[in-house]
Amino acid sequence: MKFVDEASITVQAGRGGDGCLSFRREKFIAEGGPDGGDGGRGGSIYLQAQNGLTTLADFRVRRKFKAATGGNGAGRNRTGASGEDVYIRVPVGTVVRDIDTGEVLGDLGTGDEALLVAKGGRGGVGNTRFKSSTNRTPRQFTPGQAGESRNLGLELRLLADVGLLGAPNAGKSTLIRCLSSARPKVADYPFTTLYPQLGVVRVGHSQSFVVADIPGLIEGAAEGAGLGIRFLKHLSRTGLLLHLVDVLPPEGSEDPILQGKAIIAELGKYSDDLLERPRWLVLNKLDLIPQHERQDCIVKIATALGFGGADKPVFGISALSGEGVDDLAQAIMRFLEAAAAESEANEA
Repeated sequence: MKFVDEASITVQAGRGGDGCLSFRREKFIAEGGPDGGDGGRGGSIYLQAQNGLTTLADFRVRRKFKAATGGNGAGRNRTGASGEDVYIRVPVGTVVRDIDTGEVLGDLGTGDEALLVAKGGRGGVGNTRFKSSTNRTPRQFTPGQAGESRNLGLELRLLADVGLLGAPNAGKSTLIRCLSSARPKVADYPFTTLYPQLGVVRVGHSQSFVVADIPGLIEGAAEGAGLGIRFLKHLSRTGLLLHLVDVLPPEGSEDPILQGKAIIAELGKYSDDLLERPRWLVLNKLDLIPQHERQDCIVKIATALGFGGADKPVFGISALSGEGVDDLAQAIMRFLEAAAAESEANEA
């Protein structure tokens, strides 16, 4: 199924049923009082996150959802049936916005989580409700209320622990293939990755993390060049960014330092939060450089891009041959476990 990460839908909750105007009519009872029942409530509409869904493509076909109307009240104080609620399945990680007001209604971050997006109308009341000592034969009743209607914008943000960032052909897809069982397309031309990919990396028997690969960025992406920056939102949930740089770009491409600086600049244009997130430098394709020149190459690029030290570590790898990839995975796992322990300590 085609990957779609944005969609818009219209939801209309059900109208409440009308209250009933009725009087008791029974044999041998001379004066029957009011017995009109209340209307049932209208059906509400919920969005429900479901594990296993990975795209919003279904909403390209169906965009309007309407819940059932509540039943009308009836004589003998019978209440109308409530309208059936509607549950719309969406992928885990879906952010829901009201298009008309811009309000964020919710963020469905866990499986089976449900979010009320349109409340059904209340049922009207029957004439029994208006009975009093001075009003023995009330003829008043109220109609049901209309249900809420909303235009919703759905935005899917992938749930991943680690995000891969880099220029086209930096080797992100090759790295995710090496780290996990994901099999994104790999080729010797730019933009082979056209939509985000997820891979689960297993480090130990019970240790694993999820890594996301997004399409490559080029200079001017914030202005729409290349595939633009629409996929950067998928990195907003990650705890760690890996900035991949090709140490020996194809002939005719910019040198790795200029490419790296361009990516950092585009990241800053998109979000200060992403720019300040923990980010490691991963220098890829070291197998193309003679062994005795590798260290000098690593130091030169890392220094120019402002990496080095405990806060901004640098890793040299070859995603194709697997050199250095295990060490990188182990370091990521240690970082994520330490971050999780710190978060638990702060919440305690």
